[in-house]
Amino acid sequence: MPLENKKQNAKSKTIMIIAGEASGDMHGASLVREMLRIDPSLNFYGIGGNRMQDAGVKLLVNAAETAVVGLTEVISKFGTLFRIIRQVKKSLDEMKPELVILIDYPDFNLNFVAPAAKKRNIKIFYYISPQVWAWRKSRINKIKRLVDKMAVILPFEVDTYAAKGFVVDYVGHPLLDLVKPAYSKQESRKIFDLDESKTTIGLLPGSRTSEVIKLLPEMLKTAEILAQKIPDIQFVLPLADTLEENMVNEIISRFTIRVKVIGGHTYDVISCMDLGIVASGTATLETALLGVPMIIIYKISPLSYFIGKLIVNVKNIGLANIIAGKTVVPELIQNEASGENIAQEALAILNNAERRKQIIEELTAIRSKLGNPGAAIRAAQLAYDML
Repeated sequence: MPLENKKQNAKSKTIMIIAGEASGDMHGASLVREMLRIDPSLNFYGIGGNRMQDAGVKLLVNAAETAVVGLTEVISKFGTLFRIIRQVKKSLDEMKPELVILIDYPDFNLNFVAPAAKKRNIKIFYYISPQVWAWRKSRINKIKRLVDKMAVILPFEVDTYAAKGFVVDYVGHPLLDLVKPAYSKQESRKIFDLDESKTTIGLLPGSRTSEVIKLLPEMLKTAEILAQKIPDIQFVLPLADTLEENMVNEIISRFTIRVKVIGGHTYDVISCMDLGIVASGTATLETALLGVPMIIIYKISPLSYFIGKLIVNVKNIGLANIIAGKTVVPELIQNEASGENIAQEALAILNNAERRKQIIEELTAIRSKLGNPGAAIRAAQLAYDML
């Protein structure tokens, strides 16, 4: 039967979609838009951020309430998470969705949402795999048991799942479609009132409040050191949708350095940068795809870090380096991520034109390893076929 006829005959279907972080919100919004292009009658509800809401998802909870990282951070927000889990389970009984779509966010999705949906015989589509290749590979067995279909976005993930007897669909990386500045570097600097002649350093402290509290102060210490070493320098901070600007500005106000905080234009701001200081996560890949040299940093609580060291089995933590298969850009983790150390790495890149050129060339090569554009379109068709 042609797709058009299926759309006319089908009863309007309800889909729950869960994304717990800024990157998941972005990819979830793209997926929802593509599914609505296939069938405009679909009804979406669940957990996400402003982008998913704008795409047409009725939010049970804003993802900002669920955005935590590390064991100790989860414990501190357990009351909030428990309330949200109850809301999700209640909605499964009341809304009776035909499909549940889970986007990354494995601790919440695999431990609470997927078992609840499975118990009610609701089909589960998982878009963007947890990083099972990096740690807790045993989760694949749980995923096999709970998930009906998995769409992965990194090519080597197919083999990781195949080794455990689970066939998954590789759809390519959704950032290939999304990471597109609206303006040139020169145009962006004019629009954001940045001096074109100055060295521009970007501060990307993450999308979660807990990350920003730990990482932004060290970034600002770095900025103060760099300002002493390089007279013509300026600093920008592309504000994640999940963050409150007042909170970020309050942290900045404790330091002597001036930082221009810009919301809503992430890729244009990144394209302005000569160098980024970037929290490990999706932002490292976004920065890489824009060909901007960077230093990757990360800090979590000492307990979470200790546990992580025991179970994580990858050399690099930054997505840009992992996909490249080598350390293209420096990584400073935990105690190494101090203002002094970050500044030292920054100066080593800024003062060495040959090294900077090599980094840009190797970052440019990452794009070719991520497949073809159209990930959201392919994932949307896989999910729609499950209906």
